[in-house]
Parts: sequence; structure tokens; C-alpha cells
Amino acid sequence: MAKMIGPSSENTRSAILDLIRSGGVVSRVDLVETSGLTAASITRIVKTLMSDGLVIETGFGDSTGGKRPTLLELNAGSRYAVGISLDDARLTYVVTDLAGVLVGRLVSAGIGDTYPPTVIERIQAELDVLLTQLDIERSDVVGVGVAGAGRRDVSGAVLRASLSAPDWENFAVKQALEAASGFTVFLENDSACAALGEFWVGRIPATQDFATLYMATGIGCGLIIRGSVYGGASSNAGEIGHMIIDVNGPDCWCGSRGCLEMLAAPLAVVQRALADTTLATSLGLSGQPSELRMDFARIARAAAQGDPGCVALIEQSANFLAKALISLANLVDLDRLYLAGPGFADAGSIYYRIIRDQLDSLAFMRSVHPVHVELSEVGLESAALGAAAVALQSELTPHHKVASGV
Repeated sequence: MAKMIGPSSENTRSAILDLIRSGGVVSRVDLVETSGLTAASITRIVKTLMSDGLVIETGFGDSTGGKRPTLLELNAGSRYAVGISLDDARLTYVVTDLAGVLVGRLVSAGIGDTYPPTVIERIQAELDVLLTQLDIERSDVVGVGVAGAGRRDVSGAVLRASLSAPDWENFAVKQALEAASGFTVFLENDSACAALGEFWVGRIPATQDFATLYMATGIGCGLIIRGSVYGGASSNAGEIGHMIIDVNGPDCWCGSRGCLEMLAAPLAVVQRALADTTLATSLGLSGQPSELRMDFARIARAAAQGDPGCVALIEQSANFLAKALISLANLVDLDRLYLAGPGFADAGSIYYRIIRDQLDSLAFMRSVHPVHVELSEVGLESAALGAAAVALQSELTPHHKVASGV
């Protein structure tokens, strides 16, 4: 069925480029059938995309009785985007081509408790090093996306209320990095970036809605609807970590109690492990806030190797996550879910099994359609790759920005 793309010239061009992106290799006839536009309109738009170096012709398709159709694809090497994940444990830089394919990466020390302007200065220097190593001209970079934990303010330029990075409260990340680097900078929540990374890198068509649960130090959820990140009133939708799971549960730093993050996030798992002195000693847990991610990794790895105590801890975390995801699936009629982020790096198979089984048996719409659950194939760079995708999408397919209201 034709998609019937609207007539606005810039948005139409953007949508056609997105169809070529998600299709991989397509013909002009395919674009006519998919978009609902006339052959003349498609020819004109493709001509402008080729003139700008964004699309190239790449051979011929099979004949259906007449002239063999010319095939089109993205000119992937014509543009690049940078994605940066701001994280306690490490800074992750990625550079992708126009198709969202990773062409280079760099990992350095995390933000920890370092003064934000000092981190920005380091980012600028490390970014220059990475682009020089990859022999990429600055003029070919469409922008820099930044993924960070916490809420954004109404300007979209400032991270707020992040437990893991309190010194970044009210710090204007976007303006500071633009001034230091000279690039256009796009700031987005890390869970939204992880979802957009799945969409862009995985060539998921804009007709397929899905959610990505992202777990690092905290827990967030990115929603992709018609190819756009759903942002809500202030571009902060997806705070599933603060869904109340237990009204009598532990106090949360957000001011509520019984939030998912306080029951299922790495901190909760580590605290339970520390309460078992024998287990904590055998694993070598430090219990120090600066070692949280390392302590959690020790527990997750032991669970993956079958240690009964650690398996029980990870399964408890997974059960809390599953309950929240059942509510999410029921609320938005979700049929596809990805699990992403460093929290799933070591014991992802346990989380996957429990979440999948509970959604299969308890989702309200299970008799109508399943909820497909997958571990992200994007890997530990999912937030950084998604941040690069934010830059690509903002600059190259702006019709998605309009759709999301951002």
C-alpha cells in the first residue's frame, strides 16, 4: 500500500531519502509505489538528492518486460555524523557514515565527578583526534549528537536531575560543546538515542513502531513512532525508571517511592548482593559508588556462568523489569521491544528470557499479537550510535522532527 507522502517540498524530499535509507537498494518505481507520489515528482526529487551527493545509482534491477530499472542507494560515504555517550564509566565516541554504519570509535574515561567544562575541553580534543585518525574533513560532518542521562530542560540544551551526574545539573551542554567544537550539536536522552540507533542502524522502516529499554546506571525507555522519537510535552517521554512498581517500596531519589529504578537497576542489584556478606566477598564487590558498574558486571558475569546466588539477583531484577514492560505494552499496544545498553552486556540472556516469557504469557493483547523481544545487536555503543543518528536524522530527514513535535 502506498504511504501517500504529503506535498511539503522539504519534508517530501526528506521522506524520500528516508525510504531509500530503509530500503537499502530501491528503484524509482519502488519509490513511486511506496510514497504515492507521481513518477515525475520522484524523478525530480531523486535528481536533487543525487546532485547533493546523498544518493547514487548502483546498477540495474530485473526487467518486468520493459527497460531494466536503475537502482538507487544512499551515498554512504558522502556525509558523516558523530555520536557521543556521556556516561559515568566511560565516554564513547562513534563516527558513522550516512547509512549509520560505524566507521570509527574512541573510548575514554567517563565523566565521573569531573567539572563539566573540563570534560567539554577534553571532548573537543578527543573529537579532533578521532576525525584526524579517520581522515574525515570537518565539512563532511553533519553534526554531533550527544546522549546523556537525566531530563532535558525546555530548551533541549541542558541535562537536569541526573542522579549519576549531579554536577551537570543546569549545565548548558549543547552551547558549551558547540562553542568548543564548532559543530552543530544535538542533545538527547540516552534511552531515546538507543531507540533511534535501532531505527537508523537497523534500517527499520518508519511504518514500524517499537520501544527500546535502555539500562546503564539507570533505566530509560525510548519510543519510536512513525520513525520519530516520541518526546511528549518536553521531549522527556520514556522515564520508565520512575514508573511506580511498589507503592510501599523504597524511597527514590526523584521524591517518589517504589520506582522501577530503585528495584531493578544495577544499584539495587548491587545493594542486595552486598547484604549477603559471603557472596559479596566471593565476588570481590567494593560497594563504592565509583565502582557501581564494575560491581554489577561482576554479579552479571557470575550469573551468566550459573552462580545460583547471582542468578537469583538478576532474575529478581528481570522480573521487576518485565512487570513494567507488561504495563508499557498494554498502554501503547506495543508489539516490538529491544533491550539495549551496558546493563544487558553480561547477563542479557537471563533478562531476555524472563521478559520474553512474561510478555508472552501476560501481555493483554497476547491473543491478538505477540510482543517480539530482542537483545539489541547494536552493542555497548547503542547510545552513542543513536546520538549520531539524532544528528543524521535532524539534518537529513527533518520530516521526523516535525512529526515528533520537537
